[in-house]
Amino acid sequence: MIVLGIETSCDETGIALLKATGGIRAPKFEVLANTVSSQISIHRPFGGVVPNIAKREHLKALPLLCRQIFGNDKNAIKIWKKIDFVTVTVGPGLEPALWTGIEFAKQLAKEQKKPLIGSNHLEGHLYSCLLPQKKSGRNVKKQDQTKMFPVVALIVSGGHTILLKMDSFSKWKRLGETRDDAAGEAFDKVARLLELPYPGGPEIEKLAKEGDPNAIVFPRPMIHDRNFDFSFSGLKTSVLYYFRDHPKAIKADIAASFQQAAIDVLVTKTMRAAEQFGARSVILCGGVAANKALRQAMSDAARSRKIQFLVPEFTYNLDNAAMIAAAGYMARLRKKKYPLRANGNLGI
Repeated sequence: MIVLGIETSCDETGIALLKATGGIRAPKFEVLANTVSSQISIHRPFGGVVPNIAKREHLKALPLLCRQIFGNDKNAIKIWKKIDFVTVTVGPGLEPALWTGIEFAKQLAKEQKKPLIGSNHLEGHLYSCLLPQKKSGRNVKKQDQTKMFPVVALIVSGGHTILLKMDSFSKWKRLGETRDDAAGEAFDKVARLLELPYPGGPEIEKLAKEGDPNAIVFPRPMIHDRNFDFSFSGLKTSVLYYFRDHPKAIKADIAASFQQAAIDVLVTKTMRAAEQFGARSVILCGGVAANKALRQAMSDAARSRKIQFLVPEFTYNLDNAAMIAAAGYMARLRKKKYPLRANGNLGI
């Protein structure tokens, strides 16, 4: 199948063409085109994403990205003939932004007389590890897929920190989630405390490279709890108090120590779940999975336990339409129907 994916859940506009084969048990994806328009520079002066501005920028970007994908009218006709269906993110995300993509997708699908289905953004992150890797140019091999379950998957982003146990690509159970701030949200808030620019996560990671991760002993919330839930609000508050009481502290040490505390919690709880449920594989996905220190720590922990470790290519960690197309393909095979309306709180 050839799938056209559209993503507008937050501050990145994406349109992608994906070739999907292999069915639900051994899906294989080839990214034919993947365009992304970022709004970072526009939202940076505000210190975060402004929903109505995001909506405005999506309205501008969608037609431009569409032209990049399809080219001139003659070429567009050829491409549309090959497309089997269109899929668009319906949630979770910022509802003004989501509606922009949904309405654009409705118009496109109607004009081209193609089926349109909704995609779950979180499922997009989950399936993003199956998209091609630059190093090999290949997907996770079919033989690896048959041996990879059960899987423990950690979805970690600005709005979500969720731990799943997967028995297949279509069956999973939520083991735990954040009770307050998501990990990415904590990174952004700590970045603001340290007066770093938006987006905070990459800035914390960059600054942390110059600091000592053992300089300050910040708390590791819930790391010893027997459940698989997370909490990062207390860690963020601890950084706030430390910075208030030590105004001359080295910011790089604060960033490095905070990052290490967050990583310790994420890795420890993920590996505990993997051991408890006999996982053969661990998946790390979501925007925060682009953090190289987290990727390395999770990879090392999995390797030491002889567990397969899967993480998306850096390109597909951040919001993109290729992963939305993959999620749409899998939703169609699973016969999972998401209503074509914005749902900012859609779960997984």
